[in-house]
Amino acid sequence: MKKSQGAGPLADSDVLIADAESATGSTLYAWYVVFVLMLAQVFSFIDRMIMGLLVGPIRSTFQISDTQYSLLAGFAFALFYGIMGLPLARIADSKSRRALIGFGIAAWSVMTAACGLAKGFWTLFIARVGVGVGEATLSPAAYSIITDYFPKRVLATALSIFTVGVTVGSGLAYMIGGKVVGYVESLGELSLPFVGVVHGWQFVFFLVGLPGLLIALLMFTVREPVRKGLMKENTGKAIPISEVLAFFRANARALGSHVIGVVIYIIPVYGLNIWGPTYLIRTFDYSRADAGWSFGLVMLVGGTLGLLTGGRLADRFFALGHYDAYSKVILGSLVCMAPFAIALGFVSSPGVALVALFFGTFFSAFQGGIAAGTLQLMAPNEMRGQVAAVYFLSANLIGLGLGPTVVASFTDFVFKNDAAIGQSLALTAGIMCPLAALILLYGLKPVRQMIEDHHTVGSNQ
Repeated sequence: MKKSQGAGPLADSDVLIADAESATGSTLYAWYVVFVLMLAQVFSFIDRMIMGLLVGPIRSTFQISDTQYSLLAGFAFALFYGIMGLPLARIADSKSRRALIGFGIAAWSVMTAACGLAKGFWTLFIARVGVGVGEATLSPAAYSIITDYFPKRVLATALSIFTVGVTVGSGLAYMIGGKVVGYVESLGELSLPFVGVVHGWQFVFFLVGLPGLLIALLMFTVREPVRKGLMKENTGKAIPISEVLAFFRANARALGSHVIGVVIYIIPVYGLNIWGPTYLIRTFDYSRADAGWSFGLVMLVGGTLGLLTGGRLADRFFALGHYDAYSKVILGSLVCMAPFAIALGFVSSPGVALVALFFGTFFSAFQGGIAAGTLQLMAPNEMRGQVAAVYFLSANLIGLGLGPTVVASFTDFVFKNDAAIGQSLALTAGIMCPLAALILLYGLKPVRQMIEDHHTVGSNQ
């Protein structure tokens, strides 16, 4: 089949604008929805990434190793985030997505604050599990909502702007969190009403968790959009599991190669995000506050620019008829990110290290909005949330769950030296990035064909 080259449905701006307005009432309101969802993502990642700044004080309080800490920062969160993702996604595919997200925000905000009440490793582990369960409501439902609000020509940009919440939230967690952590640590123990005496790091969890309740209320200003691209009339019931499984079996190579390839790619990405501040502290003697500010600025600027660049590139190539545009942009970002991540094991100057961190973060962020966005182009409406949930299940169990732990394991068991965190980050990238590239290349053709087939039947244009 001949692909569109700037003509037809992909280039017909009048049709596209009409489509967007028919689903939302106005294109301006559609962007407002993205903004609200982005704010939710910001608070999600503030709550998630603050753990990267608290390595020292939590290890000291509970007398645990890097590997044990990585289980708190990654695995505890990711395990139940992934497990709950699928049943919550089935709700998102048939019930109110905005209500699901609103209640989820409230849940993870309360559980983040509950981390500040932890009295030992296991109570903190359980609280982090609760954060993961709450945050599992957001991404599958948000991706589904945004896909119903926007035409395909600008979908990657809209999804990338939503995902900017990742870099803004992570950046703010490190920048502001670093200053707050430094300040509260100088105060020693604090006495709080109704709570009693707490460590400074426990107080940080109250500060970053409770404001999220305001975002939960804001979520109820979002209107549930009309579902587009349905296979059958919407009955309000989730599609049978047997049909979902049949869809996965019929498209195993395309779906499997994309999900597995991206998930392996984000192992070093999450490793870098969690251990970045600690790398600066251990390698270049940064204070915790300075490390948080510096790495937070890298995340905020480099990560945000990377997300927006990746989204715009994907939209530009897709509009030219390249149905594998999203996958090719991800592959390109992987190739560009790897050398900068590997360089962290060899640089001796803090200035050069920050440059490597910046460009490593910039390129790694390209995939943030379009990795799950690729699946939205491949799946019918009734399965979008569930297909996205499978991706986020894999991404969080393997990428977030194992990424920090792989780096920590290299530090603890290969190099056997806390100061070798840079070499651990380099080794992780050196192994995972080539493997991810090979898997993504293997699936490139079936992914392209599946998106082209789905697009040509007129779904969500």
